[in-house]
Amino acid sequence: MTERVPTGPGRRTLLGAAVLGSAALGLTGAAQAAERGRGGGHSSLRDLPVPTVIGHRGASGYRPEHTLGSYQLALDLGAHIVEQDLVPTKDGHLVCRHENDITGTTDVADHPEFAGRKATKSIDGVSYTGWFTEDFTLAELKTLRAKERIPGNRPDNTLYDGRWTIPTFDEVLRWAEKEGRKRGKPVWLYVETKHPTYFRSLGLGLEEPLARLLRRHGRDRENSPLILQSFEPGSIQRLARLVDTPRVVLLSGPTTRPWDFVESGDPRTVADLVKPAGLKWIASYAQGIGPTLDLVIPKDAAGRLTTPTTLVKDAHARGLRLHPYTLRNENSFLPADFRRGTDPNAYGDVFGAYAAYFATGIDGIFTDHPDTALLAAADFRAR
Repeated sequence: MTERVPTGPGRRTLLGAAVLGSAALGLTGAAQAAERGRGGGHSSLRDLPVPTVIGHRGASGYRPEHTLGSYQLALDLGAHIVEQDLVPTKDGHLVCRHENDITGTTDVADHPEFAGRKATKSIDGVSYTGWFTEDFTLAELKTLRAKERIPGNRPDNTLYDGRWTIPTFDEVLRWAEKEGRKRGKPVWLYVETKHPTYFRSLGLGLEEPLARLLRRHGRDRENSPLILQSFEPGSIQRLARLVDTPRVVLLSGPTTRPWDFVESGDPRTVADLVKPAGLKWIASYAQGIGPTLDLVIPKDAAGRLTTPTTLVKDAHARGLRLHPYTLRNENSFLPADFRRGTDPNAYGDVFGAYAAYFATGIDGIFTDHPDTALLAAADFRAR
């Protein structure tokens, strides 16, 4: 997901939850375990618990995001799905980074051999200055080490700076297969194509290499334990022509327009897409939507939750699942009515916030803290 986050000092840690998941069906014995681990066709969206807990960039509240350490912790804490964002390298490999700008998530600035790669680029209408994955080969990127993106909010996470490299998506798929065999059930992944129109303009289209990897690893089917997502509907439509894997359209603020709409001259905004006609159009090629939480329950001028919209009811009426983003434990990321104390990085009443969002009928939620979300989901189901 693409979000701007505030910075500030300090944080405290909360860990602990039950491991939940859905058993696969199909083959028996060793063949069943192998196929389950590989991600073969023995799962479906219907198997996912509701509310589904999605580890946002892994367990990014506790480890630097989009590292194998973050993914592993999310899985170990019990997340039902673990998320990856994909961007390409110069030589066409897909790697897991929230953005192609790796200035804040790696130690690239400490590598004098790459000083000349620093550049200013316009990406989806926004200017960025830094280092970008499309200017590096995979071999070069593998010389870098990952670090915490928001150290002001999460200084404890800086303990792990330098511990992991940037993972390729192929490595993540192989990790998921290994963990699936170990656990006897498939490891679900939630995979986003980042800036697909921008990368296609560079000759680095994301959808075709992604589809090849999904086919190679047996995750290209309607009942594969993987969900594809993008803020660009055109990317999801392209993927729908390449694979049968479940698909979700991400939705940002109501006044925004998907970048492929901007490029093609489509005048529709997100406000249009969340209307019944827009949802019907999305349902013609996708199985769900990933709206920002504010599209589910808007906030007032003071940042407090107001009355839920009809989005959940309207989307469900068209057979769409809703997996909104993103809930975090820290005060600075919570609605104002659930903040506690004056420290922006202390934990607020996040259980109260989860209860409010779950009460709307959403099918799942993206979270930086999967253990907290699992406890909240158990509380909700027990009511």
